[in-house]
Amino acid sequence: QVHLVESGGGLVQAGGSLRLSCAASGSIFGINVMTWHRQAPGKQREFVAAISSDGSTNYADSVKGRFTISRDNAKSTVFLQMNSLKLEDTAVYYCYIPRHDTWGQGTQVTVSS
Repeated sequence: QVHLVESGGGLVQAGGSLRLSCAASGSIFGINVMTWHRQAPGKQREFVAAISSDGSTNYADSVKGRFTISRDNAKSTVFLQMNSLKLEDTAVYYCYIPRHDTWGQGTQVTVSS
């Protein structure tokens, strides 16, 4: 089993930045793609960004140019640098490993005006 722990959420003003982290532990062998998703109140969970073990990335259109996903393979950790945050970025952010179908517990990001 893989266990994911997210951190780095919080309250930030619009235009500000936050950096989320997600550390994977347990049976982490073979982890390729690591992803971030988010769920705003009253909305479905949505894809935010993904990164492969070779460093290739993919982003939702809503965050392109503002968010950057990266990873530290040695530490089995994925990061999400969020800049120019908007009110509509307010959500619970989740780390997800598709290969193991495992979600983290989520971390709250609140953007205020």
